[in-house]
Amino acid sequence: MTDAIRLVLAPMAGYTDGPFRRICAENGCRETVSEMISAAALHYRDKKTASLARILEGEGPVTFQIFGHDPVMMAEGAEILLTGGYEGCRYAAEPAGIDINMGCPVRKITSNGDGSGLMKTPELAAKIVEAVVPVCRKYGKPLSVKIRAGWDADSINAPEMAVMLAEAGADRVSLHCRTKEEGYTPGIRLEVLADMIAALRKTKPACEIVGNGDIASAEDAMTMLQMGCDGVMIGRGALGNPWIFRQILEAAAGKEPFVPTEADRRSMAARLAREVVAEKGEHVGIRESRGRAAYFLQGMRGSARMRDRLNHAETLTEFLSILEIEE
Repeated sequence: MTDAIRLVLAPMAGYTDGPFRRICAENGCRETVSEMISAAALHYRDKKTASLARILEGEGPVTFQIFGHDPVMMAEGAEILLTGGYEGCRYAAEPAGIDINMGCPVRKITSNGDGSGLMKTPELAAKIVEAVVPVCRKYGKPLSVKIRAGWDADSINAPEMAVMLAEAGADRVSLHCRTKEEGYTPGIRLEVLADMIAALRKTKPACEIVGNGDIASAEDAMTMLQMGCDGVMIGRGALGNPWIFRQILEAAAGKEPFVPTEADRRSMAARLAREVVAEKGEHVGIRESRGRAAYFLQGMRGSARMRDRLNHAETLTEFLSILEIEE
């Protein structure tokens, strides 16, 4: 059973870079998804955007996520990423596939009709999938789409939209069980997930279904898997706990899930900082590592003081010293 469970690391801007994806893969994550990449920025050959599309040594399967609302530009972006056709391309392995973001609720994304803005234009969303599918088929890669329950509570349309996307050629639909307007507020709409599962199983049974939202434990994941999902996608639940994927596999196998010690958590925070610094340089790497380390320290005695000191650290040596890790 555990071999069939698709465990996916959700895309999170500023977090799901190569070093973190690699750590999650080592801890049981079966597929990781990049930070979301603008198809328009790829079209205009923006170097900063292209730098998000890297695959490091030791990473597991990496799917690149793109966003946009123009079908032609989205297809072009998928081709650029699958072929590595951009300046600064660095792939230690082939991309595993393409994922289309139709779920991001951030205003600057939705105001352009991108991300979960596409929940309001399902016909356009289907045309985007239809445009990207031939590119993915050309290179033998799957196409997945991530959606939301709907735009708001009065426009829940995920079940119907999922069927449209699957009929357009999507191999997998991942559902974040909240509306765009609900953002990331506590509580998810499992009834919408149940309806989407029923709709897809009836009309497009070959389409994979992945549940997402508020998965903070193995128990949360098992709830979605027992509903009929082929897998689960975990985002914030993996921050500070990349072991969650291992915990889910152990729970599914009837084993007692692994519980990291405080030493494990400090050690992993230190490892992540080292690898981010190695990839991005000390100046950028330390600044990006401050907030990440805070997730690992949650609940520890003295964590508030430690976080404050980390926020003022300037060098990797100082950072590791605060975490009580020898360099």
